[in-house]
Amino acid sequence: MSIRLDHDIISRIVATGSTVLDLGCGNGELMFLLTSEKGAIVQGIELNVEAVHRCVEKGLAVFQGDIESGLADYPDYSFDYVILNQSMQEVKKVDFIIEESLRVGKQVIIGFPTFAHYRSRFTLFFRGISPVTSSLPYLWYETPNVRFLSVNDFKAFCREKTLKIRLACYLGKRVVIKCWPNLFATSAIFILTS
Repeated sequence: MSIRLDHDIISRIVATGSTVLDLGCGNGELMFLLTSEKGAIVQGIELNVEAVHRCVEKGLAVFQGDIESGLADYPDYSFDYVILNQSMQEVKKVDFIIEESLRVGKQVIIGFPTFAHYRSRFTLFFRGISPVTSSLPYLWYETPNVRFLSVNDFKAFCREKTLKIRLACYLGKRVVIKCWPNLFATSAIFILTS
């Protein structure tokens, strides 16, 4: 089984034996990778009941809940990393979730699909329809995403909120993108610290 590029990058970032909270953990693929490959102590929070069952079937520690209600039950800096991979674009209160993540974790890893990829731009401009891509695979009326952002949008957000970007990694379908990420990256991964 091949490992998704974003999961591979995040696995390289997370230090061996770390404590990790995965917000919007889905079916637990990333959690399982971090547990088995990095010896990490990982906990997840997921809203979808079926995904929670898949995590439990893998022997993972997961709580069924809505991350939008906050992380009040967790003390400050109780995790080495808090991960929001492919889930931030689905939350309504981005400021609150990131603020809470930085309170609970020493570092926050955020991964999201970028809407500014050149194929998305061409589809919107020339065809006049919302793009469907591998990183944004839903039709406009089926998408769980409540916001669509670009690499530049997120960098501007971090500047405005005075968030420290420790590392940024831009991904194509199968490779890391080195130049013009706002145009060529299909997704991005940022590590933030307070």
